[in-house]
Amino acid sequence: MSRCYNKVNRTGKGNDEILNYSKDIERSVEYIESNIKEILTPEMISKHTGYSLYHFCRVFQICMGVSIMEYVRKRRLSLASIELFKGRRILDISVDYGFETQSGFTKAFRKEFGFSPTQFAVRMADVYHYISGEKNNIEHGGLCMIPTIITKPSFKVAGYGIKTNITNESMTKDIAAFWNNYDTNGWEDKLYDQLTPPKHGEVGICVPESKDSDSLVYLLGVIVENFNKVTPDMITLEVPEATYAVFTTPPVDVTVGGRNGKENTEDFPNAVRQTWKYIFQEWFEKSDYEYDETKLDFEYYDERCHFRPDTVMDIYVPVIKKK
Repeated sequence: MSRCYNKVNRTGKGNDEILNYSKDIERSVEYIESNIKEILTPEMISKHTGYSLYHFCRVFQICMGVSIMEYVRKRRLSLASIELFKGRRILDISVDYGFETQSGFTKAFRKEFGFSPTQFAVRMADVYHYISGEKNNIEHGGLCMIPTIITKPSFKVAGYGIKTNITNESMTKDIAAFWNNYDTNGWEDKLYDQLTPPKHGEVGICVPESKDSDSLVYLLGVIVENFNKVTPDMITLEVPEATYAVFTTPPVDVTVGGRNGKENTEDFPNAVRQTWKYIFQEWFEKSDYEYDETKLDFEYYDERCHFRPDTVMDIYVPVIKKK
């Protein structure tokens, strides 16, 4: 199930002062987005929010997890990757996004993504040809089909969920209804206020009752250090250590393309579904890995799921080397 946020990141540090700044940080992010191709300095951004330079930079770092100019750099490179995918010249893109030289842009791009802009465009061509055959009209960029293989230690999740049946046609409707209740009941705010997780990010995970059961619990929660602050209405889960292939979904602009002047709520869920489809229909067949059925897969939603022109999320798929 997919999700995009319209809210600014919460740090979960339990710091009321920082949480009260969320709207101002959101305004600063909107200012950055509106001027992403213009000259931007910490002084300009802090002045827009009405704070002193030092105070603003400190709060931004705490709330967003990166420094203000690191955030600007990452946003420019992320948006530039979409331009690359559309076939624009590297020189033109580098100029548009404020890099003094093409070589400087190439160096920054390689550092961020692990590929040169040219290598990126070639590698993403196969992704385009695969998904462009679908009925969806999704714009793609990012390294969604080139997963990162990681070993992630066990971690604890606490949140809300529902019980459903994987063989039942209503499973999708059940989860969709749960998401609606999640928003309506303000469960997201409660998770961050009550549990104060160490960082922003929500895990969506299906947990089977047993290996041979068709019943499961869909849990949406945050990663916590312990369950000390969990309330009786919450569900807890300890996810075991596993090796994952981590896929990032294709960037989708959810700010335009909606119906009747509303935000686009269709392309992002489609991008998530197509990524899952690619993983099991294409990637496993060609890769050196197979699905590890003893572990759990999950979706991870962080600040990149904000209401933005390159909305993405991560899919963690447990894997083992093929024998």
